[in-house]
Amino acid sequence: MRLGIMLSMPGDTTTVAGLVERARQAEADGFASAWLPQVMGVDALTVLALAGAQTSRIHLGTAVVPTYPRHPSVLAGQALTVNAATGGRLTLGIGLSHKVVIENALGLDYSKPVPHMREYLTVLNGLLTGEPVNFDGDLYRVHVQVNVPQATKPPVVVAALGPAMLKLCGRLADGTITWMGGLPYLRDVAVPIISASAAEAGRPTPRIVAMVPICLTDDVAAARETLNKTYRMYGQLPSYRAALDRGGAENPADVAIIGNADQVVEQLHEYARAGVTDLSVALTPGPGGNAEATSELLSRLAREGIS
Repeated sequence: MRLGIMLSMPGDTTTVAGLVERARQAEADGFASAWLPQVMGVDALTVLALAGAQTSRIHLGTAVVPTYPRHPSVLAGQALTVNAATGGRLTLGIGLSHKVVIENALGLDYSKPVPHMREYLTVLNGLLTGEPVNFDGDLYRVHVQVNVPQATKPPVVVAALGPAMLKLCGRLADGTITWMGGLPYLRDVAVPIISASAAEAGRPTPRIVAMVPICLTDDVAAARETLNKTYRMYGQLPSYRAALDRGGAENPADVAIIGNADQVVEQLHEYARAGVTDLSVALTPGPGGNAEATSELLSRLAREGIS
């Protein structure tokens, strides 16, 4: 299992220059990948292109770009440009976002999320190859070609939490990226469903990218309280709430990795045994936690690898 790190989380006020520096430091620390969310702030793909110029090895991913606000032709052009700029180190993570964002904030129609993603992926996959796409669906009618010189198709992973979306992504995507999906959910729900779907479609074994909060601490109870406050809103959004429920988790802290060094290492090994191929750490300081010790531990593990 490859160990990556989140460069930022929603609510972070780090500047563009600061995020680029974090990516440079993540590479120096030995992480295999660095991931950046796309919320209502800095443009993740632009930042990753800038980070690519300051790094040479680390893989860079979006976690994730919402699909509804960006036409697949626009996102294909952006992704191909960034992949060319970074020497083929981009992983394009995309997702539906949430009804409250897409409908209430942006005024777009969120009534058919699975058909939307099916058509979006069909068009996007074609455009990322650089070939002409002629597609007439119920939601998208696209007749266009995107050509970025010397660009190759980046892997596409989708924030797929429910069974229908996981099956879809097994057929049409290179993997999934999850948040608020703990070990039981990944082991018993996500990995089996998407893997079976990919196998049925004759596709390679899918990539399973798990975003997981980690807190190195000797005060587990206090850390759990902090984590539940920090990530409270995720326990209320329907898609994340459903993922928590499917894994038997009551609160966000139930899907976090919390404990001393030995406990953190053992939990990371459990994720690897569950079929997670990439774990992206969301560093979460907690009471009694030591940020420096956490970084040192994860840096060492990133260099050694987790199996």
